[in-house]
Amino acid sequence: MTSPPPSLRVERSLMREGHALVAGMDEVGRGALAGPVSVGVAVIGPTVRRTPPGLRDSKLLTARARHQLVPRIRRWSVAYAVGHAGPDEIDAVGIIAALRLAGLRALAQLPVRPDVVLLDGNHNWLTPSEQGMLFDSAAQVPTVGDAELPPVVTMVKADLRCSVVAAASVLAKTERDEAMVGLSRSHPQYSWDENKGYSAPAHVEALQEHGPTDLHRRSWRLPGCDDAWAEVAVP
Repeated sequence: MTSPPPSLRVERSLMREGHALVAGMDEVGRGALAGPVSVGVAVIGPTVRRTPPGLRDSKLLTARARHQLVPRIRRWSVAYAVGHAGPDEIDAVGIIAALRLAGLRALAQLPVRPDVVLLDGNHNWLTPSEQGMLFDSAAQVPTVGDAELPPVVTMVKADLRCSVVAAASVLAKTERDEAMVGLSRSHPQYSWDENKGYSAPAHVEALQEHGPTDLHRRSWRLPGCDDAWAEVAVP
């Protein structure tokens, strides 16, 4: 049984509460072994009429369908962006703080400030804790205007239920996949053009044979790599 397409029900409810510009945000690459974690954001306003035809959570779409949706999403949105945090940053501060970095970088690219951010999941990883603020400042993360971050609303399965979050997931997935295809040209043995840095058999076998690169998340327990590989990076 296929799930119903996302709707604008939640977004319109937020607009009725006074949030004129509603942003949806979603991440991709959180569980990958190599490459960045990426966060997409899409913003819609009161003039939005309907969901772009064919829009679904990015995980439910083929690569071709995602690519075809990108220009539709860009025309549909008031604003959109994708932010990234690299494997070195993930190693330095952990995946949650790296998600925050990528999300703040996405917001900083927007030409508008959303009134609310609809975030997929049940954990608000976007709003910095006191420790996160110190790290964000030290890392020279772009600020989101001069104001505080917009309020965040979390929702489980928002990528399936909410059009603006599904749109953000497609933007993030498409951009990150393209980046991994590009990185695969310099490291073809890991088959990132196919597995996008996740733990597919070909990727794990390559790790066993060649060890990790500087694009792997070296603080993680990488499958097929023992402690002997910990200080070695494939050039």
